Amino acid sequence: MMPKCRVVVLIGGSGSNLQALIDSQECINAVSMVSVVSHRPDAYGLTRAKNANIPTVVISHLDYSERDAFEADLQQAIDNFNPDLVLLAGFMRVLSEKFVSHYAGKLLNIHPSLLPKYKGLHTHQRVLAAGDSEHGASVHFVTSELDGGPIVAQIRVPVLPKDTEETLSARVLKAEHHLFPQVVAWFAQNRLKYDQNIVTLDGKRLTPQGLQLSLPTMQGIVS
Repeated sequence: MMPKCRVVVLIGGSGSNLQALIDSQECINAVSMVSVVSHRPDAYGLTRAKNANIPTVVISHLDYSERDAFEADLQQAIDNFNPDLVLLAGFMRVLSEKFVSHYAGKLLNIHPSLLPKYKGLHTHQRVLAAGDSEHGASVHFVTSELDGGPIVAQIRVPVLPKDTEETLSARVLKAEHHLFPQVVAWFAQNRLKYDQNIVTLDGKRLTPQGLQLSLPTMQGIVS
C-alpha cells in the first residue's frame, strides 16, 4: 500500500479551505495532514485543526522585525514535519524567492481568480468593477512571482447581475472547496508532477491555463 502524502497546511484566517481538505474523502485516503501552521495566533483555522487532531504551530509575523528571520523560523517549523507537500490556504504573507525555492515542486497555492487575471488582493471587487461575466479560482505551483507560478487547474463560477462583493466571494469560496482537495489528491496519488516549470498530470503536459474543472452540481453555487 502506497504511504500517504505528508502535508503541511499554512493558514492565516478562518481555514475554510483547510476544512474542505479535512473533509474530502479523496484527501482522507491519500493524505496525512501532519501539521497546520499559522502566521496569526487568532486564526480560526487553528481551532479546525485541533478539532481534527492535527498538530498546530504558530509563527507570528508580528514577532519579527525582518522577513528573513520570520521565514527561517517558518521553514524550520515546516521541515520539522518532513512534508511531501506544503499548501498555502489563506496564508497572507508574501514569501521570498529563497523560501519558495526550498519547496520547489511541492508548494501549492489557491488563489481566488482565474489567473493570470487579478493577481494579488481584492479580486472579487476587481472582477465586479471590470464587469466580468465569470470569476473563479486557480490552484498553482508557487514560484517567486506573486500568483504567477504554473497553473494546475481552475474552476469557474458565473457573475450574477445582482452580485455584491460578499455574494460573489461566497460563491467562489464554495468552488474553491471543490477545487483544492481535487488537486491535492492528484499530487498525493503521484499523478501530478512539476519539473522545470512544466506541469504534467498522468504524464500529459498541462496547458498554461491548467485543467478547467466544473462543479459536480451547481446547486448552492449559482443561487
